[in-house]
Amino acid sequence: MSATLSASSLLAVPLAPLVGAVVAGLFGTKFGGNHIGRRVTHSLTILGVLVAFVISAMTLKSVVADGARFNETIYEWMTVGGLKMEIGFLIDGLTAMMMCVVTFVSLMVHIYTIGYMEEDDGYNRFFSYISLFTFSMLMLVMSNNMLQLFFGWEAVGLVSYLLIGFWFNRPTAIFANMKAFLVNRVGDFGFILGIGLIAAYAGTLNYGEAFAKADELAKLAFPGTEWMLITVICICLFIGAMGKSAQFPLHVWLPDSMEGPTPISALIHAATMVTAGIFMVARMSPLFELSDTALSFVLVIGAITALFMGFLGIIQNDIKRVVAYSTLSQLGYMTVALGASAYSAAVFHLMTHAFFKALLFLGAGSVIIGMHHNQDIRWMGGLRKYMPITWITSLVGSLALIGTPLFAGFYSKDTIIEAVHESHLWGSGFAYFAVLAGVFVTAFYSFRMYFLVFHGKERYDQNPDAHHHAADAEPDHGHHDDHSKPHESPWVVWLPLVLLAIPSVVIGFMTIQPMLYGDFFSGAIVIDETKHEAMKELAEAFHGPVAMALHGLTAAPFWLALAGVVLSWYMYLVNPALPAAIKRAFGPIYRLLDNKYYMDWFNENVIARATRALGTGLWKGGDQGIIDGAIVNGSWKLVGRIAGAVRWMQSGYIYHYAFAMLLGIFVLMSYFVWFKR
Repeated sequence: MSATLSASSLLAVPLAPLVGAVVAGLFGTKFGGNHIGRRVTHSLTILGVLVAFVISAMTLKSVVADGARFNETIYEWMTVGGLKMEIGFLIDGLTAMMMCVVTFVSLMVHIYTIGYMEEDDGYNRFFSYISLFTFSMLMLVMSNNMLQLFFGWEAVGLVSYLLIGFWFNRPTAIFANMKAFLVNRVGDFGFILGIGLIAAYAGTLNYGEAFAKADELAKLAFPGTEWMLITVICICLFIGAMGKSAQFPLHVWLPDSMEGPTPISALIHAATMVTAGIFMVARMSPLFELSDTALSFVLVIGAITALFMGFLGIIQNDIKRVVAYSTLSQLGYMTVALGASAYSAAVFHLMTHAFFKALLFLGAGSVIIGMHHNQDIRWMGGLRKYMPITWITSLVGSLALIGTPLFAGFYSKDTIIEAVHESHLWGSGFAYFAVLAGVFVTAFYSFRMYFLVFHGKERYDQNPDAHHHAADAEPDHGHHDDHSKPHESPWVVWLPLVLLAIPSVVIGFMTIQPMLYGDFFSGAIVIDETKHEAMKELAEAFHGPVAMALHGLTAAPFWLALAGVVLSWYMYLVNPALPAAIKRAFGPIYRLLDNKYYMDWFNENVIARATRALGTGLWKGGDQGIIDGAIVNGSWKLVGRIAGAVRWMQSGYIYHYAFAMLLGIFVLMSYFVWFKR
């Protein structure tokens, strides 16, 4: 590619997965008559994502090596007054990196799905959905305007609804996808308010034009209040991110999304939907930099999510839910970095997290296959000798997750911790404690899962649900096996694990210099270093990835992570009676965690009931009582009564009219006699 990127090549990136999704959806399902088989379906969709990945990689190379940029309108939909609504692409370092991450992880998920969804009745439909998901996320990250951003934002929400409820015959899946849909609508309401305020006061939806007017917006107050307009805009935008990126208290949908098949858990939680909010805030950095109040709000919400969602991972027994709560906690770390104005560190962690979290989810799926669809880690153990590839790749993912020096997660996670430490914003003290304590918590629950699954005594033959699926287990996808012992997964399942394990080790070491302390995000991320000096101070202290790793061996995060690993080893391998004793001793705390801080109870019994009562009141009182009863029905009843009275007076009999005239004359005479005397 030349320094000038081609619009047609860029168009092929989102359109290639879209074509695969449409063909698979129309001709590979009952809707279109099942004209193509499974092999053709997965070949077409994988080819579409492969094309997108190759062009994305070429685009990244051109952006990095040649400094290429692209910011043009592809199609103008309509103009309303001075407001243009259009489709356009903005390609810079931030977009190019996201394109590569999304397409690579999606490609791995597509290949993995061939083995994981084998013989599932919805095989072709699933491939259509995940390709459509990829298209939606690419449209979101490549957009150069807020209309297209919102389209991609809502599209990933819609497809996630379809994928979480993929097994629509299961009531739990239907409940989970409806929950995700409704919770995200709450966040999206705030998001569209933020976009609306920008459109109203900046008069544009284009990123560049809106950012050029940021200083003008910062001087305005929100009408009728003393609040700064820019603060209101940023908080509204971040409420959207709270829904998509599952931040407290809008996090409740994400653990239940595990009802979907494991491949989509990896795609949603690693590279697509939940990272959309992080990407959006980083893209809007020229606005967020103008409001310390909004940044502090982001910082505190992220800190709460990072620490308190990590606690919930400690007590989970479903292998997928442990990884899901890990995702919540790591999203909290990214959000904390955004609040500390370390946008590049947040996006850097987004990238490293995408690889090792996809690896952990797909590794969990491989374990589920090998364990004949048992998902309870209490009935595993000793799988290392039966599933060597899954074991070693899961270990790599776990080491990256806890921030082991030289692994990818170390460079991004330690940078976030240090950036928060250097921040002077309100709430940074609590945030620093949260992310530091979260290191210990993450290491503990990650290696609790690792030790229970791959080490210790073999417990798979003690599972009370050994001969039938547990209520929350995934359906059997055709992986029938006459042997009860665990087994390694087929190559289409373990190959993506190996390919994801490689960047989980090396990507942080390779990219930290240009992404955090170089000009990789130049023009894409804006930081006011006179007010927010965290990244500037980290740059002065950075002496290369090797020196950072060596220093990391002496820093508090490393020792906290090591303490978490050692404690989990002792509690679950050396002294397995200890966890049960702790559970008995701290019963109230365990119940609090087991009930997820009673957030679901509160939502279902307070918010949902109050909303239903309000809706019923508006329906019966407003709709039936006022609109139907008083206005619609009341008006015709009043007319009917008046007509009935008038009709009685118009009888058609002459003697009635004569009597009326005589009565009228009598009334008039009486009036003049008594009142005009």
